[in-house]
Amino acid sequence: MDFDLSEEHRMIRDLAERFVADQLIPLEPLILEREAAGKPPGLSAAEKAKIDKVSHELGLWGLDAPEDIGGADLPAVALVGVNEAMGRTITPYTLPPDSPNLRMLMATCTPRQREAYLEPYVRGETISAMGISEPGAGADPSGMTTKAERDGDDWVLNGRKIWISRAAEADFTIVMAVTRREEGKRAGVSAFLVDKGTPGFNVLRRIPMIGGAATYEIALEDCRVEGWKLLGEEGAGFAPMQLRLGTRRVEMAAWSVGMASRALDMICDYAPQRSTFGARLSERQAIQWWVADAATRIHAARLMTYDCAWKLDQGRDVRTETSMIKAYAVEMAWEVVDHAMQVFGAMGMTRELPLHLMASRLRTMRIYEGPTEVHKWVVARNRLGGRR
Repeated sequence: MDFDLSEEHRMIRDLAERFVADQLIPLEPLILEREAAGKPPGLSAAEKAKIDKVSHELGLWGLDAPEDIGGADLPAVALVGVNEAMGRTITPYTLPPDSPNLRMLMATCTPRQREAYLEPYVRGETISAMGISEPGAGADPSGMTTKAERDGDDWVLNGRKIWISRAAEADFTIVMAVTRREEGKRAGVSAFLVDKGTPGFNVLRRIPMIGGAATYEIALEDCRVEGWKLLGEEGAGFAPMQLRLGTRRVEMAAWSVGMASRALDMICDYAPQRSTFGARLSERQAIQWWVADAATRIHAARLMTYDCAWKLDQGRDVRTETSMIKAYAVEMAWEVVDHAMQVFGAMGMTRELPLHLMASRLRTMRIYEGPTEVHKWVVARNRLGGRR
């Protein structure tokens, strides 16, 4: 079994690592300063435009998008290294376009939707959002109550969605809604492309999240969507939604490996410098075991993530594997970052190091795209053959 990446994929990974080191990490003091002052820890429009220009010129846009519309058509395996590199920085930046929604569009869009939505998205001209979660439904999509009903050639959507990133600024939102519900059967869920400014698509509130991020709650009130904006087949939206969620979970595992690796590097740089009670921290067995355990678990999480990505590229069912890596990698990184904060002592509690923003990000990641406990339940259920 060959565990090495191809030369092309290593070059992409190395390019992403240099981009992060040269362009994003130098911006971290500014991000930390803004966060400490109570401002959103993000990039200004001018800063983002500059980073966009550099990443575009480096060829880091559309890495997994189709070649015939300007993408590189890279497999999921190639993106693991890229996302691991992106996970090493607290500077919030996404290489356009965001892969999960891209993958869902690629799997379902019609020629008309390809021209109107997919192609501008690949070119970085539009921003997308995803509306799945609902108040009270949580991580269980079977509890979805948002409905879409036919009215002539159109669809009319009614319901609530919550925890949506970028809902206020997105050019279009992919909204999941029930279009068919039969007694005793799973509801038929469909996906709809809802443009910004569509009457009845109402952003109710911005919800501040820990770490300076924000999500939104929206209300769909007789929101009329043209018939051609049904994404995929009616009642068959669950499978492409799972493709989208699986893509994000592979990303999250890679980000977690990147954050844990950064935290471990910080421990290894600092522990030999700090002395307590006449000995360096690096000489303390507790610290040595933290380092050994972190290095081992990072290695395991990385291999698991590559394995899952490879299976995804082979078209295999990876629902169990995505649950495994999402739960394992995120919890692993959470513990490694926590140990790094402990090693730094009082300095680890300050807003002058990136650790607290890494911890905040990981704390939210333990919840979104499915809480750790749900993913463990999924793995156990699948291994037990579906028995309750």
